[in-house]
Amino acid sequence: MEGLESSSVILTGDRPTGPLHLGHFVGSLQNRVRLQHQCQQYIMIADMQALTDYFDRPKHVVQNVAEVVKDYIAVGIDPEKTTIFIQSQIPELCELTMLLLNLVTTARLQRYPTIKNEIQLRAFGESIPAGFLCYPVSQAADITLFRATHVPAGEDQAPMIEQTNELVRRFHYTYQTDCLREVELLLSKTPRLIGIDGNAKASKSLGNAIFLSDSEKVVHDKVFSMYTDPEHIRASDPGKVEGNVVFAYLDAFYPDPEEVESWKASYRKGGLGDMVLKTRLNDTLQALLKPIREKRATIQQAEALEIACAGSQKMRSIAQATMEEVRQAVGIVYR
Repeated sequence: MEGLESSSVILTGDRPTGPLHLGHFVGSLQNRVRLQHQCQQYIMIADMQALTDYFDRPKHVVQNVAEVVKDYIAVGIDPEKTTIFIQSQIPELCELTMLLLNLVTTARLQRYPTIKNEIQLRAFGESIPAGFLCYPVSQAADITLFRATHVPAGEDQAPMIEQTNELVRRFHYTYQTDCLREVELLLSKTPRLIGIDGNAKASKSLGNAIFLSDSEKVVHDKVFSMYTDPEHIRASDPGKVEGNVVFAYLDAFYPDPEEVESWKASYRKGGLGDMVLKTRLNDTLQALLKPIREKRATIQQAEALEIACAGSQKMRSIAQATMEEVRQAVGIVYR
């Protein structure tokens, strides 16, 4: 990608709240496969951050760590080129988070757009969990501890990068040091994949996604249940393309965009049925997911965890080196 050098360090990751789906595939996984051949890439499985939602169900989070690793390997992420690690296995993250928390106010955190929106959506009122509110500071620690230069994300994550760099500058000003590094947003231009119900983005929690681990039958059933145009009753009826989930998925996955545009024209004027389109989409997704599904089936739970634990051990050495500099800068050194 433009602006990247071989010395660039990419940090990205996922919360292990469930298996990964096609939204992850187009939004980040394909990009990660490409990036691992260009520069150093670290992928963090953010189990501690997942606990902000699943604090009462930690087993759910732990079980999904291996599932996420399987998805990574199945789509082509190579552990020899990309270091996969588990957030909770790096205790230095907690130490750096504590230090950064001293440099930000609760008012600032509550103004953070994502946190602000989620507080309203979840109707927390005055009962905002502290772990949830401090999520942006935890993210800043994740990025800075491993000396990342770039974080791939959409425009909606720009405030997260701004918050991280704001904390870095405040840390440098307070302790008269430059031991941390500001980071750049590596902008992803891939739009979010809509859910199969047409009501929101594809999401694990909403259950409106096609997962990379879904069986052939499950994929088929999900495709044929997709929302289209409720007024397009007969094939001869003119249909709406906008908001039509089948066309959104064809745009994302069908290899010939010109052919998709010709289908849109036919659909708009009438003469193309939903079942025909769903059959074409199903064939496309089955061809994409079959090798992923087959590769995934060869990866054992223990093997997946071993990969993540080995990566965590490697990342600890980086974390320890950074924290040694941070402690020296802050002055909390006792020997």
